[in-house]
Amino acid sequence: MPRRVLQGYVVSDKGDKTVQVSVERRVKHPLYKKFIKRSKRYAAHDEANAVKVGDFVRIRECAPHSKSKRWEVVGDEQAAG
Repeated sequence: MPRRVLQGYVVSDKGDKTVQVSVERRVKHPLYKKFIKRSKRYAAHDEANAVKVGDFVRIRECAPHSKSKRWEVVGDEQAAG
């Protein structure tokens, strides 16, 4: 079974080997048919403490690292703007 891969911005890197990643998705409103942004934060494992706040990263599903961490950082790209 393939692992899900999401991408988003790092909003917190205060934890050791942990980052909070905010992932935005666009959904259509059921009545008004307008697209709305919905965001969710995921705790992701960052073994090297390499990414910083504002970085654009990809995260993928993995086996649990802790109670709340089921994602890991797989690569980061240049922060946009």
